Amino acid sequence: MIGHSKNVDIKGLTFEDSPQMHIAIESSTLIHATELTIRAPGHSPNTDGIHIQRSTNVSIDNSTIQTGDDCISIGNESKYINISNIECGPGHGISIGSLGIMGKTEEVEFVHVRNVTFHGTTNGVRIKTWQGGHGHARNIKFEDITSHSSTRPIVIDQYYCPHKQCKNQTSAVEISNIAYENINGTSHKEIAVQLSCSESVPCKNITMKDINLIYEKHKDKTSSYCLNARGLRNGRVHPSVSCLQEEDHF
Repeated sequence: MIGHSKNVDIKGLTFEDSPQMHIAIESSTLIHATELTIRAPGHSPNTDGIHIQRSTNVSIDNSTIQTGDDCISIGNESKYINISNIECGPGHGISIGSLGIMGKTEEVEFVHVRNVTFHGTTNGVRIKTWQGGHGHARNIKFEDITSHSSTRPIVIDQYYCPHKQCKNQTSAVEISNIAYENINGTSHKEIAVQLSCSESVPCKNITMKDINLIYEKHKDKTSSYCLNARGLRNGRVHPSVSCLQEEDHF
């Protein structure tokens, strides 16, 4: 646990089989973590690799994370987060959220995730929010990503519900200014891109450029799901994401 701290460097450490999250960064600033190895069984619950919350100016790079939950999760009041050169899997991918539980106002912004490879994860790059929440997730970029058989390589889920049933609510955490660029590889499921956004608070300014994700069992059946999302696409975007308008320049 790194809490209420400033100017902290973590380098070259190995963490294995923590009973819950391996590293928690809380209410801190100017944190750099590099050359880390984190290992836990793929079936182990709540064993996040690194969780960031209420923190700013955090960079994580050149690390291998194998867990039963998110490789890296980014929670409320986090901004200016840089993640690069990560090998992730097994696990649940790199997640922003969940945000907005029990109607809370929660915010994440200015996140840059690049040069990440996912190996058999349940998600690749994910943003997840609860119905009924408030706040925003915005100014986030995912680029130079490779998926090896991730179940959902790209996912935005404004209907996040890990329980059997959740009450439908109209308010939502606003998701905007999200960019995906140069994302390639294979999907374990037919739907490789899933954008499930709120009817009352749609996702806006979603951009995709140079995306090539293939359903590993039948490449001609690769598809996307798009609900209440608006934005632009440029270059090759496969599978096609019909709710994003084609634009030559952005």
